[in-house]
Amino acid sequence: QEHRFGERSARGICDKLGLDTHSFEAGFYDTVIGDPPFGAPKPPTQHLVVPLVENNDYPAIRRVKFKLQAGATGFGVEYLNEDGAPMVFHRDWFTSRGYIPSKLFAVKVTGSSMEPGLFDGDVMVVNTAQTNPKDGLVFAVNYEGELAVKRMHRDAGHWWLRSDNPDKVRYADKQCHEGVHIIGEVVHKQSEHI
Repeated sequence: QEHRFGERSARGICDKLGLDTHSFEAGFYDTVIGDPPFGAPKPPTQHLVVPLVENNDYPAIRRVKFKLQAGATGFGVEYLNEDGAPMVFHRDWFTSRGYIPSKLFAVKVTGSSMEPGLFDGDVMVVNTAQTNPKDGLVFAVNYEGELAVKRMHRDAGHWWLRSDNPDKVRYADKQCHEGVHIIGEVVHKQSEHI
């Protein structure tokens, strides 16, 4: 698989990989990098291929579906290759946030309970290394065998799962109990909703 990048990203990748950037200075253009000056002939398109497997500079976050059971504290994952390429960030993104790449999973949002923050079809990154509840943060949880994505809320000594959707008739708060197990904190989202 290959991905296209803008000129700045491509130069950064070339620098990190120790590749020659002569094509930039020589005036070759890519439709992604930019168009040639008005009236100049358009040379053949060139692409920078970035490997997505075992790339230490750009670790991949795999797209998965969590496999859950009611009452189980753990979870399984089903890797989803048909839903697109893995999400890729530069290692600095992981390091600056204290994330371990192997503990992050990309999951597609289903339903509208977390609108306007998360929409049906958005992709969220779940950090399975962070399972301690924090008031006001969004977590993926095993709620009686079902994946639920909710904002944790502490009230009167109890933890509650709260939807961001203001329709509390359809999306009422749910108190955490023994059958609720935190899978991980939601730490990033990709969305086409602006």
